Amino acid sequence: MAQPPVPLKDMKLLDVKLGQLPTWLAMRDFTPGGIVGALRRGYDRYYNKYINVKKGGLGGISMLLAGYVVVSYIWSYSHLKHDRHRKYH
Repeated sequence: MAQPPVPLKDMKLLDVKLGQLPTWLAMRDFTPGGIVGALRRGYDRYYNKYINVKKGGLGGISMLLAGYVVVSYIWSYSHLKHDRHRKYH
């Protein structure tokens, strides 16, 4: 039997068609509480998928460390770019 259609509000971002994207974005909760809730759900998904497992490895921690390295490089890029053009001083 065919599944009943999922309401647009309950669809994941990857399941939304391009024409439905503005409507889907308008239904999102962009209040501070909604943003904190989304970050919390994302953290819980990451923790349960990579950290809280029976046979854990270095995958989850190394992914977190790689993310930190990328973000810190982005934050300091303007300073690094300025220093790159200096020859000796």
